[in-house]
Amino acid sequence: ALEGDAWIAVQGDDGAEAYTRRGDLQVDGDGLVTLVGRPVIGDGGPIIVPLGSSISVGADGTLSGYGEGETPEALVDMGRIKLVTPEQALLRGDDGLFRPAPNADGEVAALPADENARVASGALEGSNVSAIEAMVSMIDVARRYEMQMKVISTADENAQRANNLLSIQG
Repeated sequence: ALEGDAWIAVQGDDGAEAYTRRGDLQVDGDGLVTLVGRPVIGDGGPIIVPLGSSISVGADGTLSGYGEGETPEALVDMGRIKLVTPEQALLRGDDGLFRPAPNADGEVAALPADENARVASGALEGSNVSAIEAMVSMIDVARRYEMQMKVISTADENAQRANNLLSIQG
């Protein structure tokens, strides 16, 4: 999980830098990737991690690990995940990734790394919506709507009856 307004830099389908808050990362033949296979960007481009390596992520995004068949004493620094904290809102793309708004020339510039951004290793960000509370709220709104419709219907019937009485007396 990412702390505060931090985002992880990943490589989009077009090869440009994009951003996500999904922290479910894994190692495959291409290195460190998101769950859907997008390469995670480090200080010098996509982070390459040997397949079968055991890795850990530090609070600042630093990757440490050791290769398959090696002992923890052989721990080496494997790079650092580029974490950014945008000053302005990011725009969501069709691919589900976020990017900064284009500048006056229509170019989208990569955001600078934020040395103060933090990541919680081994934790995933939970949803901020409770499905049960949302369902109860939706049922409550539906019942209130039904009651309001009944009040309007009853008022309409009363108005029709009043018109009938006035037309009979007139």
